[in-house]
Amino acid sequence: MTKAVYIHIPFCTNKCYYCDFNSYVTKNPQLVWDYLDALNKEMEETVRRFPPGEIKTIFVGGGTPTFLDPKQMAHFLETVRRHFPQWSADIEFTMEANPGTTDIEKLSIMREGGVNRISFGVQSFDDRLLKRIGRIHDSEQVLRSLENAKRTGFDNISIDLIFGLPDQTVAHFQDTLDKAFGLDLPHFSSYSLKVEENTLFHTLYEKDQLPLPTEDEEVLMYERLMEQMAKRGYRQYEISNFARPGFESRHNMTYWRNEYYYGIGAGAHGYVNGERHVNASPLAQYMQLTVEKGLPRVEQFTVSGSEQMEDHMIMGLRMMEGVSASDFQHRYGITLQEQFSPVIDELTALGLLMWSGDRLHLTRRGIPLGNEVFARFLGLVDKV
Repeated sequence: MTKAVYIHIPFCTNKCYYCDFNSYVTKNPQLVWDYLDALNKEMEETVRRFPPGEIKTIFVGGGTPTFLDPKQMAHFLETVRRHFPQWSADIEFTMEANPGTTDIEKLSIMREGGVNRISFGVQSFDDRLLKRIGRIHDSEQVLRSLENAKRTGFDNISIDLIFGLPDQTVAHFQDTLDKAFGLDLPHFSSYSLKVEENTLFHTLYEKDQLPLPTEDEEVLMYERLMEQMAKRGYRQYEISNFARPGFESRHNMTYWRNEYYYGIGAGAHGYVNGERHVNASPLAQYMQLTVEKGLPRVEQFTVSGSEQMEDHMIMGLRMMEGVSASDFQHRYGITLQEQFSPVIDELTALGLLMWSGDRLHLTRRGIPLGNEVFARFLGLVDKV
């Protein structure tokens, strides 16, 4: 039975310069209501065709889910609860938020609707850099939003930080880390900037007008991140995620352990009963398909056994705990060595992977080279 739910809210107040997520800027409240109606239809048809078990995690991402106004938020959360009524006693219900789109009223509605974990897209505490990347908030709004979240009963709070930003130095990133640690939060996610196609940053990059840090500087930022997190008592449990014990993102662990999850909303991906699917991304197409077919899917396919094993490795090795050999054999009926011996032997010889008892995991040297390691399990490169 599927026990995890991802729901996509694609609306934003503005488009950040680096963002390639499926998101849309709108000032039309009726469009938002129409989208929520389409979500309701998709949820109804999803649970009819694929009845859920007890739901253990829900994650609402975007876009900016907190773009919804108070009435829309209350309606949306009621819809979720109606279609997925069986929640585990310790459910983790996460909603992404932007500091510029939260207030006491909205946060209270979120708590009353069952949300108990909130993830703020902070990115930096340098106001100059925030403007540089197209964010609508400043560091003062971050502090106010975090205070409001705590006042309304949130104690499971995460913030996202980005490094490798234009004109960012190691010293700038260290200052952001210092300010972040001063907030006494239980969880951090931190990613390096990726210049994606169809973004303003990509256009500037193509014109050689995006002054990014050097690769060496970016590596230094990541090393500083790992060192500082460990020093402050945050365990790195995944390549880009750090938490105090007990505050790891259980929903994201669903992905990294290659387990089933519902994917609902425009552009959402899901994985249920051995099949992956992709929803239509354009809002008009998504809403039209929900009316005509109930499920707005533009792609659906069965995952072969070999693809499941590849997915298991590239997702599982993102976690510091790595991949359990006994779990792998139990799930797929073949040992890790039988399936991937040449790759494992090569990468362990290079010092990028190592065994700790039953588990195969990245070494400290292998963590920054994770993408190259994962590519080997897909057969995309001959050597690292």
